[in-house]
Amino acid sequence: MAAESGTPGAGLRLAVLGAGVMGSGIAALAVGHGIAVSLIDLDRRRLDEAPARIGHQVRMAQLMGALPEGVAPGALVTGLSLADLVTAGDAAPTAVIEAVTEDADAKAKVLADLSALVAPGVPIISNTSAIPIDELARAAARPEDLIGTHFMNPPYLIRTVEVIRGTWTGEATLDALRALLSALRREPIVVTDAPGFVTSRILHPMINDAVRVVAAGTADVESVDRLMQGCLGHPTGPLRTADLIGLDNLVDSLWVLHSRTGDEGCRPCDLLLEMVRAGHLGRKSGRGFYEYEGEQT
Repeated sequence: MAAESGTPGAGLRLAVLGAGVMGSGIAALAVGHGIAVSLIDLDRRRLDEAPARIGHQVRMAQLMGALPEGVAPGALVTGLSLADLVTAGDAAPTAVIEAVTEDADAKAKVLADLSALVAPGVPIISNTSAIPIDELARAAARPEDLIGTHFMNPPYLIRTVEVIRGTWTGEATLDALRALLSALRREPIVVTDAPGFVTSRILHPMINDAVRVVAAGTADVESVDRLMQGCLGHPTGPLRTADLIGLDNLVDSLWVLHSRTGDEGCRPCDLLLEMVRAGHLGRKSGRGFYEYEGEQT
């Protein structure tokens, strides 16, 4: 069903590249606010599963009062072809969000392809937890159209969004992103470009240290989280947060930080690497530091 004409999302069309945890979450947020979404992924199985996952998240958001009342969901279309969905006449997007895996080369390839497809002036938004926007801008034909976001998981519940303005990001691109986030009822906080920006630069090494504490036998997983919750006010605890992020995503982000800052505290600890090798990735795999049998994300 398309968005109603009086809603903040009316007339907006978002293309989201990547149907993984964050891409699907951002798509669900937009659909729930009446914004039409084209979701693209090269993995057919993941793409086929995405509508059900997005529908589940929209229903959860509605039950939790996280969506505006009286707004019809935005239309969702999916496809394997970037070119078809990004350039298709009336379906041409007003903004594009790249949410592929946290790998600089993969993101650069997608951003280069996007630059050749979308019209000048259409904001190209890279959703990244750690990779500097200026680094990614080297792949973009129009660096002034590129800007970064760091949505938190799940996007429909966490209303603050870290916005990363690169050296070449244009004022019009920043304004367009602010307008999109306003339609999504998110609060943008704009930061200067740097590896990990603010949230990941602080949070991810801290999680790494929490895993080291467990590996050393100082405390078990639940004790670490309960102490951080009860004594320091962390809402979920660092290890539950790690499971929500995805341990593979956390490792990728830590390697980005380590390689670009030289900070040895960002080198992923052995226990974290062992868990990723074993496929214990957190909520999305059903097991991480905790078990999530039967839960759907």
